[in-house]
Parts: sequence; C-alpha cells; structure tokens
Amino acid sequence: MFRNAKKYIGAAAVAILSLSAVLADAQTSAPSAAAASKRKITVEKPDLEKIRTQTLDPASPFYFPKLMAKFTRNDTTMTNEEYRNFYLGYMFQEDYDPYRTSPYSGVTDELRMKATHTKEEIDTIRKYAELSLRDNPFDLRQMSFLVHVLKEKRKDMSAKIWEYRLEHLLGAIKSTGTGEDVENAWYVIYPMHEYDMVQLLGYEATDASYIDPGIDYLTVSPDPETKKRLKDKVASGFYFNVEVLQKEYERKHPETSDDIPAE
Repeated sequence: MFRNAKKYIGAAAVAILSLSAVLADAQTSAPSAAAASKRKITVEKPDLEKIRTQTLDPASPFYFPKLMAKFTRNDTTMTNEEYRNFYLGYMFQEDYDPYRTSPYSGVTDELRMKATHTKEEIDTIRKYAELSLRDNPFDLRQMSFLVHVLKEKRKDMSAKIWEYRLEHLLGAIKSTGTGEDVENAWYVIYPMHEYDMVQLLGYEATDASYIDPGIDYLTVSPDPETKKRLKDKVASGFYFNVEVLQKEYERKHPETSDDIPAE
C-alpha cells in the first residue's frame, strides 16, 4: 500500500490551512457545559459487524441513508454515535471504493498553495471543493479547503457548518482508538485520512509502512508548537487499521487485488 508513500506525504502538505487550525478556529469560543458534554468523545474499539448490520437495516436509527440525510441537511442534533456509524458505516455501502479519486479534487492544487487569493480564485477553489464533496462527502481535505475559502469570502455561517461537519468526522476517527499501538489503531475509511489525523494532532508524516494484517504505520515529526507543548511525550508514529478498506478494494477490484494502489 505504501509503495509510493512519498507522493502522498507530499500531497498532505499541499493544504494552505491545516486541519488543526480549522478546528482551533471552530473552538475559539468556550462551549456551554451541556454542549461540551454532548461533544465529548468516548474512545472505544468499533464493533464493525454491528455497525455493518445497523447501517444496512432500514429499521435501524443508524441506517446509512437516514444518517446521510441528516448530515446533508446540516442537522446539528446528530450525536457522536451517529457520526461514528455514518463514518464507519460507509465502508459497507455498495458505492464505497476506498481508492476512487474525484476528478475535481486536484484541479485547484496550485491555487491553494498561494497565501492569499483574488475573488475569482476564491470562487474557483470553492466551486471545485463543493463539486468534490458532492462526489465524496468524506473528503476531509476538501472540506478544510472549503472552510478556508468561505472564511476568506466572509461566508461565516457556511464556514461554521462545514467546520462542524469536519470536526465531528475527525471525532469519529478519534473515537475508534488512540493510535498508539496495533491494538488501539485508529480506523479510517480512506488512506488520506491517516495524514489528516496526524496533521490534526500537530505532526507531519515523514514515512509510512504497511504492517500485516491490515495495519498502516505513519512515522511522524512534531510541529514546533507540538514539540514545545508535549516535550518528552511527543509521539514517534501512529497506527491505523485499514483491514476493511483493503478487503473492500480486493472484493470490488479482484483483477488488481495483487496491486493495491499505493497510498
């Protein structure tokens, strides 16, 4: 999976605004006690068979189309458990393909490298970020780009809606483990989400390796602020569970099962 890992490590650095900065902006005002309690993330290894059953059962409150409808209409009553089932449950939907790339996702890469943008550039980035997210609502990187340009355009309410979605999808990943070892690896539905997570935590991925069965490991280097804050508790790397991701790819692309796309 990591035969071309350097390409993706470089791609992860393309963003002009880190996910950690987006979430920091989203949390600048102190939440009420009730809101803080509602947002608190419980870390628990997911029961994937239970999630598969629930998200495929029309009678379940976690039926995937129901969760997608709530997500699409910006329903702020969605709980952390609903976001967790929404995120992980997507792996069991028939249209899920962990290595499919939206044709819109790379169109504005050069523009996003710029520190500031003209009105026309902002509109272009917004257009293709929205198209990418219609194609793949779990593209966290495009979501962070969209938040940034909406703020540049002073569309603050729209930016807050996308910040809320981004924060809770990342929270769904964080709820699956600690990333500290194989047993507590984080579960992700797309390879690039591994890089999004380490960036959120204030690290840069410097190398990647594949550990059988179904475990990826990212070697990381802390940002200066993270190094200062954590001191001797800085992590050297994080583990990710990609077992279902790999099985789904092999099931849907048996002709290329021996050549899984590099991350």
